[in-house]
Amino acid sequence: MPMISRPSRRFAAARRIALSALLVASLPAAPGRADILDSISNGFGLFSGEKYKTELLPDIPAEDIYNQALAKLEAKDYENAAKKFGELEKQYPFSHWARKALLMQTFAQYQKPSYDDAVASAQRYIGLYPTSPETPYMYYLAGMSYYNQVPSVMHDQETAQKALVIFNQLVEKYPKSEYVADVKYKIQVARDQLAAKDMAVGRFYLTRKNYPAAVNRFHDVLAKYQTTRHAEEALYRLTEAYFAMGIVNEAQTAAAILGHNFPDSQWYKDAHALLAAGGVAPQEHQGSWLSKIGKTLGAS
Repeated sequence: MPMISRPSRRFAAARRIALSALLVASLPAAPGRADILDSISNGFGLFSGEKYKTELLPDIPAEDIYNQALAKLEAKDYENAAKKFGELEKQYPFSHWARKALLMQTFAQYQKPSYDDAVASAQRYIGLYPTSPETPYMYYLAGMSYYNQVPSVMHDQETAQKALVIFNQLVEKYPKSEYVADVKYKIQVARDQLAAKDMAVGRFYLTRKNYPAAVNRFHDVLAKYQTTRHAEEALYRLTEAYFAMGIVNEAQTAAAILGHNFPDSQWYKDAHALLAAGGVAPQEHQGSWLSKIGKTLGAS
């Protein structure tokens, strides 16, 4: 590791200013009028006892603090490593050490894991150093912090949605980043998770014969997540819901699009049988919103 010179006079001056500010902040509240003379005679208590005694911290070189933090990181003491990197950033603000410290603090928080803290630190890094070569990595850590918290389909999918937003930002802003290949896979997983949630809610409404609410959920699956594995079932469920509502044209269109895109699907066979029992067959009606979706269904 190359030798690093001791901090410049500018940083030393900044430290002295910060210590002076802390001393002022530690002063007691202003005394009442009855106590003013006593306070003046006692120098406001500044020199009368140990209570307001200040102690100057030793001027520890930035490299030493950084190495101490690295040692804790290597020992997998992620919590104290994060704290040490945070200490380095505070003691040497506006320096290259501050940037490195925030980067490593984010990594330590992610490893702990303390995902909320990692997201906050990553977002702060992105805001402070938008042109840094490490900024794509901060997007990746923030997205992964949410991705690792995605729960089962039966729970709220807010973390999946947040992961999707950050991963999409990474792909859009840094298309040549080394993280893009992995992120694109995780985007598809997150989209599949969100589609699965909508399908579960849609089925719930369908079993309770709340057909309009069910249709809305299945519509969302096809409008937002049509490249996921849930598209086939969503089309069948729309056939089922529309047919139960007596909206035969839409039921026929859903079945026709299902057959066009997934001709060998069991879902299509079931849709065909459902319509046949009612004396009709799959048929696409061009005025249907489903007809427009069908043109891009399954496209990557």
